[in-house]
Amino acid sequence: MNLEDTQYDAIVVGTGISGGWAAKELCENGLKTLVLERGRMIKHVEDYTTAYMDPWDFPNGDVVSQETKSRMSKQNRTGYVTKESRKHFFVDDLKHPYNEEKRFDWIRGYHVGGRSLMWGRQSYRLSDIDFEANKKEGVAVDWPIRYKEIEPWYDKVEEFIGVSGENLGIKVLPDQKLLKPMNLNCVEKDLQSKIAENFDDGRLLTVGRTAHITEGTKPGLGRSTCQYRNRCMRGCPFGAYFSSNSSTLPAAEATGNMTLRPNSIVHEVIYDNATQKASGVKVIDAETKQVFIFKAKVIFLCASAIASASILLQSKSERFPNGLGNDSGELGHNIMDHHFHVGARAKVTGFEDKTTKGRRPNGIYIPRFRNLGGETNTDKFKRGYGYQGGASRTSLSELVAEVKYGPELKEAILKPGEWYVGLTAFGETLPDHNNKMSLDYEKLDEWGLPTVTFDADFGENELAMRKDMQEQAVRMLTAAGYEDVRGYDNTQGRAMGLGIHEMGTARMGRDPKTSVLNKHNQIHSCTNVYVTDGAFMTSAACHNPSLGYMAFTARAANHAAEQLKKTKA
Repeated sequence: MNLEDTQYDAIVVGTGISGGWAAKELCENGLKTLVLERGRMIKHVEDYTTAYMDPWDFPNGDVVSQETKSRMSKQNRTGYVTKESRKHFFVDDLKHPYNEEKRFDWIRGYHVGGRSLMWGRQSYRLSDIDFEANKKEGVAVDWPIRYKEIEPWYDKVEEFIGVSGENLGIKVLPDQKLLKPMNLNCVEKDLQSKIAENFDDGRLLTVGRTAHITEGTKPGLGRSTCQYRNRCMRGCPFGAYFSSNSSTLPAAEATGNMTLRPNSIVHEVIYDNATQKASGVKVIDAETKQVFIFKAKVIFLCASAIASASILLQSKSERFPNGLGNDSGELGHNIMDHHFHVGARAKVTGFEDKTTKGRRPNGIYIPRFRNLGGETNTDKFKRGYGYQGGASRTSLSELVAEVKYGPELKEAILKPGEWYVGLTAFGETLPDHNNKMSLDYEKLDEWGLPTVTFDADFGENELAMRKDMQEQAVRMLTAAGYEDVRGYDNTQGRAMGLGIHEMGTARMGRDPKTSVLNKHNQIHSCTNVYVTDGAFMTSAACHNPSLGYMAFTARAANHAAEQLKKTKA
């Protein structure tokens, strides 16, 4: 059967965290859904080719090669994504170029599952403190919803994917549907108690809330509990952490309503002036470069904040000469990312008789404690930040290659190194119209499409915040009585994109004159097109945003299904 001849109920563009949830919810609502992915097929377990390999199985001991660096120079800026064991899940920068007015580290994974296979899995809810901040402070535009409206969708998502952690009963970090938390180690417990003893401004330490199954099972392809291997970015053959491949796409497939087509580069949404709605999408086959048109009643863009905005900017018509839904002129603007690579580190003594077992794929979390009222307020910057990090023992054999052999190796194994603890802050970035992306039609890619140009950077508010991020990390480690406390602010960590939390390019809002999407993630002026990846974010909060993408996607997909049912009735 020719897929072009089929009238679908829905088309989903992208198979990552948002696309997988859109596919699941639409298919489970009975909609015949075409799911399009620009990259290759990745099958759960079967295509996790390095999942069981050890360092000695790689020619360079899993150290990134010079050849890889030459082809993935921008991906390599993170310092960790291009290891030989996981480079195949990240793009080749020569094959997929982009341009930078200011440095922007655009980290991408073009394959079925997208970055859901490699994400950090930290999972936190936005609170009303986040939803109300723009309005209270007169920054950008107001979110069109509040926490109570999205709360049941957070519940639904968490119960399906499995999130472990500890509820704290604090407003800035709403309680969640959590599985049992992973354990803190002895030094982390010590720091937890020392923070409680020395600070009375609401700061506290907990284990990270992470999308790993720690008890029982969850729906999907044989999903079981975490094995503490910490090889997550190679693909998890146990399905212990949430990914589209192990969870939402199998759920969509089980309905019989999903058609999945990899190697399909969506570059335009087709607008029908007569109906004032979208009628389908144009696709370039990534392998043959043949052009196709697929038709549907509703379209979900879940390609990532930058890619979805690019598709909309390329979707020009007489009605939308500057890109579909771009009446406000905000499409492609207001790029946000979390700024980090700032904090402190210290040596910890007194625990030489203790060590850890296993490789916990999770760290600690210190929720935001700035600008929450009273003595937590500062006039130096708006919003706030949280800390991630952890404590561990290093051994000489890990630091000096020459000690990995012979008698010294045996001694190093028997005598673990010293304990160290580190705190790395993640700060909120304010939305700014001047932080933008655009399309360069003079520099085309292999498929004849315009390349993205970034012109975005952190502002004065973020730079002022960074000083406090470092100072407070030093204060906490010093108050704990630890030794050799050192603060740091890595200037290389100031580039946007490094947080891999890019968002805001098609923001939600109440007024079509100042936003692209309404409260249901629909384009204001073309309501059968939904955008539910990071593009919709109106503000950034200070913690990992992926859980929010899933909740908003589930909500939007059910709204779309309800709207279609009404038209059929």
